[in-house]
Amino acid sequence: MEYVSALVPPVVMAVFFVGLIVTIVKTQGGANKAKEDAVVDAVLARAEHTRQTPRDTEA
Repeated sequence: MEYVSALVPPVVMAVFFVGLIVTIVKTQGGANKAKEDAVVDAVLARAEHTRQTPRDTEA
């Protein structure tokens, strides 16, 4: 029975890993792609604006 307890953790991790990969593949593209692209564009634009805006260091 030791072999069963030795095999359970890797099998459980493999099942979760496969589920994670399937979820990632299913959520790529499709209807969510436009929303994800818009969010990334907004974050990049805000970061660019923040980087270009001079800070007031004099207090």
